[in-house]
Amino acid sequence: MSAEERTELIEDPRAGLEDALYELKRVIVGQDAMLERLLVALLAGGHVLLEGVPGLAKTLTVKTLAEVLGGKFRRVQFTPDLVPSDLVGTRIYRPDTGRFDTELGPVFGNFLLADEINRAPAKVQSALLEVMQERQVTIAGETYPLPKPFLVLATQNPIESEGTYPLPEAQVDRFLFKLVVDYPTVGEEAAVVGRAIGKPVEVRERVPIGALERYREIAREVFVDRDVIAYAVALTDATRHPGKYGLHELSGLIEYGSSPRGPIGMVQAAQALALLRGRNHCVAEDVADLAADILRHRLVLTYDALGDNVRPDDLLDRILDTVGGIRAQEPVHA
Repeated sequence: MSAEERTELIEDPRAGLEDALYELKRVIVGQDAMLERLLVALLAGGHVLLEGVPGLAKTLTVKTLAEVLGGKFRRVQFTPDLVPSDLVGTRIYRPDTGRFDTELGPVFGNFLLADEINRAPAKVQSALLEVMQERQVTIAGETYPLPKPFLVLATQNPIESEGTYPLPEAQVDRFLFKLVVDYPTVGEEAAVVGRAIGKPVEVRERVPIGALERYREIAREVFVDRDVIAYAVALTDATRHPGKYGLHELSGLIEYGSSPRGPIGMVQAAQALALLRGRNHCVAEDVADLAADILRHRLVLTYDALGDNVRPDDLLDRILDTVGGIRAQEPVHA
């Protein structure tokens, strides 16, 4: 990429993001929604919890994202014997010098894949979630900031529960998105097989990693009308007090609704999505498109709901169908 092209992409976020998304889709088949959400999470400064069976290109996706954006990729396989220092780093004594050196852990990258996060004990999970929140690590009294940007993609396998340590609700709440990844369609899977037996696709860097901080600043400047904010808050409020919105049948199914991180995340992610789609203002459809991915892990269902195999997505579909939002394509200024 020439210096002139780099300058153009930094100055024009829409062109840069479209170019990055095109390059990702050229390599990753059948996961378009996940790719879009990853870019949104990057722009909004959030992290992603991914639930899906093995073999759905999770590692390849994060590695490709790092290459397309010129960032550093790190992967940690979470296991029961993992300790926090394996993740964040530690002090090591060097006998030849008689001094302690600091060895930084794998969290010091731009893109961290925390594979099967629910297989590590609670103290390791807490260490990672603290790093996600603070974006810095303290070792032996000295603080080390993480590189920017910093995105954690944590995965968990929904079909295996033996030997796992489920994430507490309060910790899951720190993830911006929880994405549920399904199998590809027959046509998409045929394309995956074709690429697997063909010549490997060469990944090209399309956006310099330094441009993302500029993109984040632009995303934060995307206009959000008060009605769009009210819509995000109403969707969240409906998870806590469904009866207020005529959804009395949901009252016995939801133990606890979303925290305030829900509407904050929806609005911030909607700003990023609007930028990704080439607009300088949010519309209600941006919030509606993202609502399920932002709220599903923030609902705590009752035992009755769990016993009846009710899914959070079923309840969110009802809420989205019922809670009205503005549908104007242009912002309405007060």
